[in-house]
Amino acid sequence: MPLFLIIFLSSILIIAAIIDIRVRKIPNLLTFPAMVTALAFHSVTGGWKGFVFSAEGLALGIALFLIPYVMGGMGAGDAKLMGAIGAIIGPRGVFLASLFTAVAGGIYALIVFLLNMQYFKGFIERSALTLKVFAFTRNFIPIPADKSEKKPRLCYGVAIAAGTFSYLILKAYGYNPI
Repeated sequence: MPLFLIIFLSSILIIAAIIDIRVRKIPNLLTFPAMVTALAFHSVTGGWKGFVFSAEGLALGIALFLIPYVMGGMGAGDAKLMGAIGAIIGPRGVFLASLFTAVAGGIYALIVFLLNMQYFKGFIERSALTLKVFAFTRNFIPIPADKSEKKPRLCYGVAIAAGTFSYLILKAYGYNPI
């Protein structure tokens, strides 16, 4: 991968993670220009094959995070960021980066869980009570959280950055899992 793309991708990832932490959103002003730049770069340097490579990566990157987005597990910015990553590193690269992102996201979620043990203790208690009510009444009546409880949120842009950096580092060292 050309040095320009590594620097460009690294910049996008760092900016996305910082913005996601600060405002809990990854802006289109970051993702769309990254997509266009990657498509243009690959088209100029690789012709039609370069364009297809980048477009396939873009489509796969968005598709991989589309279901979690639709289910409310992450924001649209996360899916668009993965699409931009795919446009830069292609379909195979974005697939592997998404696997590393899933691992990074799991570790990140565990850390957030441990730091917010009080909320999760209440969540488990409410879930157990909901199951108990269901077992006795056959009516599913979810027990809502107390309004004073602040629900912890993941800034998934951080996990995307960590997973993609992990992929890039392993690739630089010649690790090729597929």
